[in-house]
Amino acid sequence: MPKYSDLTDADLAALYAYPRGPVLRANMVTSADGAASLDGASAGLSSAADRHVFALLRTLADVILVGAGTARTERYAPVRIRELWRHLREHRTPTPPIAVITGRLDLDLTSPLFTSAPPDAQTMIITTSRVAVPEGVDVIVAGEETVDLTQAIQALHSRGYQHILAEGGPSILGELTSTGLLDELCLTIGPLLAGPGAPRIVTGPPAPSPVPLSLAHVLEAEGFLLCRYRKTS
Repeated sequence: MPKYSDLTDADLAALYAYPRGPVLRANMVTSADGAASLDGASAGLSSAADRHVFALLRTLADVILVGAGTARTERYAPVRIRELWRHLREHRTPTPPIAVITGRLDLDLTSPLFTSAPPDAQTMIITTSRVAVPEGVDVIVAGEETVDLTQAIQALHSRGYQHILAEGGPSILGELTSTGLLDELCLTIGPLLAGPGAPRIVTGPPAPSPVPLSLAHVLEAEGFLLCRYRKTS
């Protein structure tokens, strides 16, 4: 098993490079017993290596997709240039925009996530036609009663966002899985037993069938396993 510490940043960038064409990749972290969070947040499951790869995945993405619940819990803010691997953002905006999925507009539109986003990477809201969104907010309408993620992804593609990074939460990942939209899963497994009660990285109604994956690579970093899976055809 390759060790994370033996790889250069160039090696990591090559390992996580997107294949050609549109790709929807999710990035999640979990404990050894499958917990998606500790005390409601994922930070306690992470590590320095995981955060380094997290920055790389954001750098490689054209847009970041996140559910409203995760945006609130994790206190999302616009991506900052200093967080990224700048040399890998050539010919694109300096930072990727964030697209927030919400069926009820239960978001603080005066928070930095919206007010501090740069003009070339404005935060977007993906919602339904029944939700009234104030003027000045970039909106993608996808569905009438509930957000249709298939329509949402198509809308992002039509805007030129081919490489989409989904950062959760578990219900969004569950829907991406059940609809067959997910192409890749980057999963960090931490050496920790969280115990009963913690949520899994995927929640929601049962998927029509299991989604087979192939392991593209796994790296070991001080007990943490950094895995990249691809959906098999």
